[in-house]
Amino acid sequence: MTFKEFGRDGGKTLMLLPGTCCDWETNFGTVVEELSLKYHLICVNYDGFDGSDVVFSDMLSITEKIEEYIKENHGGKVDGAIGSSLGGSFVGQLIQRKRIHIDHGIMGSCDFDQGGKLAAKIQTKLMYPLLAGAAKENKNGRRMRKLLVSLFEMSDETADKFMECFSKFKPESILNEYYTDLITCLEDDIQVEHTKVHIIYALKMGKKYEKRYRKYFHDPDIREFAMQHEAWLFGDKEWEVPVMKAIDEFMEMAV
Repeated sequence: MTFKEFGRDGGKTLMLLPGTCCDWETNFGTVVEELSLKYHLICVNYDGFDGSDVVFSDMLSITEKIEEYIKENHGGKVDGAIGSSLGGSFVGQLIQRKRIHIDHGIMGSCDFDQGGKLAAKIQTKLMYPLLAGAAKENKNGRRMRKLLVSLFEMSDETADKFMECFSKFKPESILNEYYTDLITCLEDDIQVEHTKVHIIYALKMGKKYEKRYRKYFHDPDIREFAMQHEAWLFGDKEWEVPVMKAIDEFMEMAV
């Protein structure tokens, strides 16, 4: 597991947590330079997605490693944490467990799919061939690329970049990450003193997700954007500019 820190000296600390089957370089590549001008960034690559031979084990073990790093290097506190998609599950766990403190938990396009082990195994079995075979020249590879372009509205160039990213990781890490995210549940109505939860809500994902955000978090600050899942990170300036503005607003709010 790797942590890379850079950015503005003396700036507010902002942790970046990538989504499913991604490293931070790919997930946040379009915005990291601009963020680094304003914030001191702590960029995280999980076990199995950090270029090492270590396999991703489970969500809680990774959460504990993040907690230990923040305790040892930042006195147990960060000003903000952005979790993209699955990364939002880590932000939720970090807030819920109260072993470190986050002033502003920012979650982007998180689905928070949760369920029992049987349902999770079925869902993982359905999705795993797409993720594990994403960059291969076969049917699953072609299907995954088509999904990125059509459903996630990525450009061809961006889809190619993510496909290349997917190809770097071991199938075991992909399987464990996807499955354990589904079975690692959040509590209802999470509320921590001096912590504010902010949601970057991509409306094209569907209305049901707003209900989940309000179920798991007490009085979340939900900002609506008429975009598809994480479009602001896919090189789409139409959404990058307003979402980055919202992040700045989040980070300046009193808690």
